[in-house]
Amino acid sequence: MSATDRPSDDVVARRGRRVRVRRLLRRHVWAHRRTLAALCAGLAVAAGLREVAPAPPPVTTLAVAGRALPSGHRVVATDLHEVAFRPGSVPPDALVDPVGVVLAAPVSAGEVVTAARVIGGPLAAPGEVAVPVRLPDAAMAGLLHVGDRIDLIATDTQQQTTSGVVASDVPVLALPSEETDAAGSASGVLPGRLVVVALPPSQVPTVSDASVRTFLTYAWKH
Repeated sequence: MSATDRPSDDVVARRGRRVRVRRLLRRHVWAHRRTLAALCAGLAVAAGLREVAPAPPPVTTLAVAGRALPSGHRVVATDLHEVAFRPGSVPPDALVDPVGVVLAAPVSAGEVVTAARVIGGPLAAPGEVAVPVRLPDAAMAGLLHVGDRIDLIATDTQQQTTSGVVASDVPVLALPSEETDAAGSASGVLPGRLVVVALPPSQVPTVSDASVRTFLTYAWKH
């Protein structure tokens, strides 16, 4: 071999370093062969379990109240935030998009808005309509609860006529708060308090007329 064919000193040095590194690596692997074998076995087991493990159950995302909401409140987007629910934990009458509904009963923070909590929900029978009626005595209206069934009684105080039942066995759908009632009035705070009830359409004119012309009260239906 001529002098020009022999590798240079730098090449020889690099080859020597590579040989030493390979030898050192082999000795290190050999010294820790049991640890590495156990690690590989563990990775293989983990991969196998991941393959046979069932997929996580699907979740349902629903809007819940981000704060306590009073009865009579009209729900807006800023009242809500989304929460993921596991299968079987979602109320059957949960509303997917409750924005715009008017609450018939208070909703706590973190609670799903259900059809039973809104005006026109299950408390109103098929064929009935939700009607706001202003009772002239706010304290009397404050004794009611959502779900009560009442008879609406009208008395004409000017003509001193005998009181009469204008609607019987009427379900109370909502009791708007006094703040909501006042905020919804264009002319300021009106006397009495609004009560939302369910009525057959045929009774709406009679009850509406009585609420304007007479003193309207109620009796609990048992």
